[in-house]
Amino acid sequence: MELSADWVVGFVDAEGCFHVSISRHPEMTVGFQVLPEFVVVQHHRDRPILMALKRFFGAGVVRRNHDDRDCLRIRNFDGLKRVCQFFMEHPLKTKKNVDFRKFRRIVLLMERKAHLNRDGLLQIIAIALTMNSTERPALERVRQELLQIG
Repeated sequence: MELSADWVVGFVDAEGCFHVSISRHPEMTVGFQVLPEFVVVQHHRDRPILMALKRFFGAGVVRRNHDDRDCLRIRNFDGLKRVCQFFMEHPLKTKKNVDFRKFRRIVLLMERKAHLNRDGLLQIIAIALTMNSTERPALERVRQELLQIG
């Protein structure tokens, strides 16, 4: 299955998600790990589309998500940089472009190693808290903890 750039933009506008989570990781410099990911979830019958997107971006893993759903997850940093480059050259058309640009700022901060110090991690958290229009209590707890050790 060959995918065109325009098709990918429209499909991701409808079905994709740019997500950033942070988890405790004692071996990391600041004690936390930043986990950016690009995700597309589909019904299992549409797994071939996820496989085609994986080939298109040259990155990611396709696996079972929940129940009758599969997902493509791109977490590898080089793969995420390719995803970001693609969507800079082929902009998303919906509000998802706003979240994408925030996601890209986080990836660029990580490329500059900002996630390895407290202030950079706080900057990343501040951006992530404005993404995807949902409350993020876990991120807020990490932010509060970092502010207390400041």
